[in-house]
Amino acid sequence: MQATQLSVSDLNQPGVSWGAVIAGAAAAAALSFILLILGVGLGLSSVSPWSFNATAIGVGTIAWLAFMQLAASGIGGYMAGRLRSKWSSVHTDEVHFRDTAHGLLAWAVATLVTVALLAGGTRAVLSGAIDAGAGAAAAVAPAAAAGAGAAAANSDEGGSTTNPLDYFSDMLLRAAPAPAAATGAPAVPAAADSSVNVADQRVEIGKIFATSLSAGSLAADDRAYLGQVVAKRTGISQADAEARVDAVYGRAAKAAADAKAKAQQAAETARKAGAHTALWMFVALLLGAFVAALAATAGGRQRDHERVLRHVTI
Repeated sequence: MQATQLSVSDLNQPGVSWGAVIAGAAAAAALSFILLILGVGLGLSSVSPWSFNATAIGVGTIAWLAFMQLAASGIGGYMAGRLRSKWSSVHTDEVHFRDTAHGLLAWAVATLVTVALLAGGTRAVLSGAIDAGAGAAAAVAPAAAAGAGAAAANSDEGGSTTNPLDYFSDMLLRAAPAPAAATGAPAVPAAADSSVNVADQRVEIGKIFATSLSAGSLAADDRAYLGQVVAKRTGISQADAEARVDAVYGRAAKAAADAKAKAQQAAETARKAGAHTALWMFVALLLGAFVAALAATAGGRQRDHERVLRHVTI
């Protein structure tokens, strides 16, 4: 009768010992964090949760990630299996399955806790390539447009301008030197029209260039208008002014194209690094899940075979 009651009692027990699972998960999460800090201290910056390194992780970092998962998941799974309740009336196959489940649950809880605590670092590692790709998409429309808008705002507020197109605007508005005298006197700039504010012209030219660079070409009417502005400002002929507009616009377009190419190259490098890092993190986590399940079965087997000293009353 006593054996029958014991059997029924064991069969009615829950299949999961959540206390053992939480204990194993806490140990695994704590050990993972300690090993992570140690890895940062050893110079493995690629596993740092605080910054994203847009380069593929090296062999040392991969080995350290694998070691972290092996150690933390092994300890957590073993504790979950060793601390769970003993099922004396459950079939051996069912006991093996439950131990495996305890190891996987401890690994899963520890992983979720670690991700929750290091959410910012996880985003930095996994989505750095996405952020860089967004930056490259923004580079398709050259950053000069934003610079022109900022220059206009600063000009209205009376502040200093930092528009990257100011350099090209100044190139357009440079006064042409007057021919040197027969006596060999140094050339002096031709008289310029000072009736227009140069700062306003720079902002206007910057807006026209920014729009043209985004569109991919300089419209004919904008080219003619800029030629008139340059001719009036510098005193050169309309044909020479339009030729200067073409030359300066060509240099601005080349600078924008170079910036776009560099941004796209940086985005591609970051994307490959992010994919490489995510792949090896997946392998390390998968290895950790396997080791946790294996360690839990070992701990559960030792738990069932543990000798219990009984006091015998004579």
